[in-house]
Formats: sequence, C-alpha cells, structure tokens
Amino acid sequence: MAQILSPLPGTFYRSASPDQPPYKADGDAVSAGDVIGLIEVMKSFHEVRAETAGTNIRFIADNEDPIMAGAPIADLD
Repeated sequence: MAQILSPLPGTFYRSASPDQPPYKADGDAVSAGDVIGLIEVMKSFHEVRAETAGTNIRFIADNEDPIMAGAPIADLD
C-alpha cells in the first residue's frame, strides 16, 4: 500500500470549489499524475497529484482539514 503525502502545509480540499464534485472519491481508481485534491497556502492553491497508480484510494484527510507537510492525505492500494 502506498500513501499520498502532503507536499506543503496548509488546508486540504478534495474539490476545486464547494459546488464541484471531489477530484476522487473513496474507492476510486487512480492513475499516476491524477489530481486528488488541492492544498491552499496563503490564498494560493497547489494541486496534489498521485505519484503512483492504484485501484482503490481511501482518504485519511477530510475536506478543509488543516494539514502539515509530509502528513498522509490518502492510502492507495
């Protein structure tokens, strides 16, 4: 099992805006390079991408959770 880690400290968002669906939902397949969320740092948004492919993503971080750099965002099988 692989983990997707936060590259930056900030606030984690699972979608581009509140009225948009999440980039990925629990149980979705993920390809390497897929955007799985955003980290907001001082009003600047940075995409979080999966580095490896997997058949099942399980989020550890919830939408709008504060997160530290290096903290796990999701598990990937």
